[in-house]
Amino acid sequence: MQEGIKNKELLLAHMSSAFSLTGDEIEVLISLFAERQVKRRGFILHQGDICRHFTFVVSGCFKMYTIDRGGKEFNLEFAAENEWISDLNSFYAEKPTTVYIEAIEPSVILQITRQDLIYLYGNYPKFNSTFRIIIERKYMELQNRVLQNISATAEERYSNFLHQFPTLAARLPNTQIASYLGITSEFLSKVRKDLAHKR
Repeated sequence: MQEGIKNKELLLAHMSSAFSLTGDEIEVLISLFAERQVKRRGFILHQGDICRHFTFVVSGCFKMYTIDRGGKEFNLEFAAENEWISDLNSFYAEKPTTVYIEAIEPSVILQITRQDLIYLYGNYPKFNSTFRIIIERKYMELQNRVLQNISATAEERYSNFLHQFPTLAARLPNTQIASYLGITSEFLSKVRKDLAHKR
């Protein structure tokens, strides 16, 4: 029980970084988020399902990915501690998703349903603003990634990955990072060696 309270305090601290919260806002926020533990390789979203939750990562790490017709996996996004993950298109449109969200490590998450999030939007304007900021940041990350894939070299993409996810390079296997960067594991090893020689 104490652990659950502590985990929700992490969420409150995260949310309070943008706006200070009143006692009433804290109470409603805590009441609407449900805690869940996810084992390594456990899924919180399968392709074809409708994304029902907006998820805050308390501990652990997740990947969002899709699989092509040939069975090749393409990582689209990572989310570790104090980050959010959801298929926003499926979540808001209530349409089947084309992606998977899977735990790379044993994880603890806090989740809110679409219905409860819309309730927050309508009754607590501060949360409307806070979640708008979160979603805008996600959009900017996606836009930057698309631009990098078009114009940046593999070395530049890897450097940007290190900047965006400074703690993940040591936690993720080469195959996961390479899939995110759109290169092979062997080429990623070469990029790492080349960067190490330049330092």
